Amino acid sequence: MTTIRILDVPTARDTVLRRHLLDDTVVPAAALEKLAHATRRPVASAAEGVAHIIADVRAHGDEALRHYSAALDGHEIGSIAVPPEEIEAAYARLDPSLREALHRSADRIQSFHQRQLAQSGDWLDEEGDSRLGQLIRPLERVGIYAPGGRALYPSSLLMAAVPARVAGVKEIVVISPPSGDCGEEETEKRVMVADVTLAAAQVAGGAQPLRVFQVGGAQGIAALAYGTESVPRVDKILGPGGLFVVLAMKQVFGAVGIAGLPGPTETLLIADNSAAPALVAADLLAQAEHDVLASALLLTPSRALADQVAAEVETQLAALPRQPIVEGSLARGSAIVLTADLDEALALANDYAPEHLCLLVEDPWALVPKVEHAGGVFVGETACEALGDYIVGPSHIMPTNRTARFSSPVNVRDFQKIISLFGVGPNTLRETGPTAIRLAEAEGLQGHAAAIRKRL
Repeated sequence: MTTIRILDVPTARDTVLRRHLLDDTVVPAAALEKLAHATRRPVASAAEGVAHIIADVRAHGDEALRHYSAALDGHEIGSIAVPPEEIEAAYARLDPSLREALHRSADRIQSFHQRQLAQSGDWLDEEGDSRLGQLIRPLERVGIYAPGGRALYPSSLLMAAVPARVAGVKEIVVISPPSGDCGEEETEKRVMVADVTLAAAQVAGGAQPLRVFQVGGAQGIAALAYGTESVPRVDKILGPGGLFVVLAMKQVFGAVGIAGLPGPTETLLIADNSAAPALVAADLLAQAEHDVLASALLLTPSRALADQVAAEVETQLAALPRQPIVEGSLARGSAIVLTADLDEALALANDYAPEHLCLLVEDPWALVPKVEHAGGVFVGETACEALGDYIVGPSHIMPTNRTARFSSPVNVRDFQKIISLFGVGPNTLRETGPTAIRLAEAEGLQGHAAAIRKRL
């Protein structure tokens, strides 16, 4: 039985290439019942339940965080803040080879983003008696969501925190849901954040570890947005999370900045008959093992390659320990799509605007100028997306669900703000004032016009 479908373009447009809105996500009835029990209110939708949680955290602070950690995560927490010594102890407990991998990854992420930092800064132009320009200032405090439980992504913590540190953010805090016996137990304080997550916080902090709080879910996002007795209010939130986390990010936007609404991860490969079927299949499976909601797509004009890749997927799948997850992803949102040629494949890719776009063709660099929408472009067979997840340098936190049409991967500029400078001299005032007065009067703002006229 074939584990991955081979589709024509019209069928693909109606199925795997079709996008779905966040608000249309179907939530199992059992999850809504759990939300209703936790919030002690009727809940008709996930968004409504999340709104109740946010309101409770705003009203009751740490008390609400402890309640929802018990009611939704099943963990009683004492101290919400993880003591710094526990972070250092977790780092010391970690396998030395994994510690070294975290450091090497952080070094390459830092090196890449320092190059970006060098390309932006303050500027001031003088023209006549005017001086116009901008000031670049880092955000003061940023919050990073680090998943817990079965989904541990220390690499994502590095990919978020290191660019923030390079940008000059004064304080970076991390929240991660309690997930069981992941650390040392104390009499009154039990650390339930995974050692590898705490170690990543140690590495990402550079000179000193980042502050970590053992709280997750919508309640954790609310804590970062509004602050509690333990968790400080931040200026911006980022990081991957489940549906409730993403809905909470959407609802608190405005009270706090949101770097993006992370959706299920996705990879789209474009390949021709020069591609190695085994490598194409390996890339599809690497994406599919993330989550049953992940999408792994291959667009190719070669029927022979499509058949060979489908066979390789079946063969390689048997050796993967996360086989049930991969099978779910392949059955739901993944497929091989037969296109007329590479131009049609690229047109479909630009319309889909994938998080990851992989070019496994004979001359991949020739296609790069034609790419309009993608979070990241992986050029050639040696530039596999899995490598970019960990060590290459650019942040792997990229726009999903077609938001690459208008947003970018996490980068230094996500953690900076621009302040405009207006230095207007008397000559420029005389030159531009009448025009401004005319526009102000057209808008019915006579006070604006008067404020300018009094200076002329």
